[in-house]
Amino acid sequence: MSANIDREDVLAAMRGIDVFKNVPAEAIKTERLGGLTNRNFRIESPLGRHVLRIPGAGTSEYINRHNEAHAAKSAAKVGVNAEVVHFDEASGVMLCRYIDGGITMNAERFKDLGSVRRSAVALRRVHDSASPFLNRFELFQMIDEYLDFLAKKNAPLPDGYHDVKREAEAVRAALSARPLPIKPCHCDPLAENFLDTGSQVYVIDWEYAGNNDPMWDLGDASVEASFGPEQDEALLEAYFGGKAPAAERGRMVLYKAMCDLLWTLWGIIQHVNQNPADDFWAYATNRFERCKKLMGASDFGRHLQAVKNG
Repeated sequence: MSANIDREDVLAAMRGIDVFKNVPAEAIKTERLGGLTNRNFRIESPLGRHVLRIPGAGTSEYINRHNEAHAAKSAAKVGVNAEVVHFDEASGVMLCRYIDGGITMNAERFKDLGSVRRSAVALRRVHDSASPFLNRFELFQMIDEYLDFLAKKNAPLPDGYHDVKREAEAVRAALSARPLPIKPCHCDPLAENFLDTGSQVYVIDWEYAGNNDPMWDLGDASVEASFGPEQDEALLEAYFGGKAPAAERGRMVLYKAMCDLLWTLWGIIQHVNQNPADDFWAYATNRFERCKKLMGASDFGRHLQAVKNG
């Protein structure tokens, strides 16, 4: 998409935001930022610096913008998300304050254990302090819904997906046997959704947020940033303020595999929707291969039993 089209779309979106109606177009500077499914822009104007999100094509098929708006504002209220200045639930256009000094994280930057620990603190703050979200993030229900969606599109699945899904029934049973109290959770903690100022980590992009087992956020964060054992320990210790209970550690490990089982299907949806941001078939198959590897690890059964034992 050309820069001219981007700018035209940005200006059209900004005209729909009350506080910007009297700001002349020539006073608005724009810079395209990253994003897998949406277009994001840094905005500089006489009103300060902001980030504008314009939803990607097809996202309305699987994102509930009303739920997202509530979650984003709740997380901002407890100081974890950027302040939400404007949210149009009909279009999905969102404007947030720019986080000064926030460095977008990635797997390499997360080698700094200080960033890992600050991220754990941010997630814990949301889990403990944010008001309950409007929806429940139901892992296995979402898998079924994504499979139904893909079936209607006659989309292919990686070989053996249904076999692994059947094996995951043991995980479902273990998690259900002794469920943790559900908490407001981010549910999509990509490394790039964490911004570290050096003193605090902010978490952005609340599209998939919902009330969930909080260990999902830790497990998914670990997988997305390719954490090793040292990073996992730092994450757990900072989150729990000491050694993590065996059952909670086990839940985190199980969710590391289950998030790959779920996001494999998300990748195929992007592939079917012809999202040009990435090779999403490769993304999906790579996640599925990692899911199988995680479930086949020698200690997976031990963690499964720890969760069963509670």
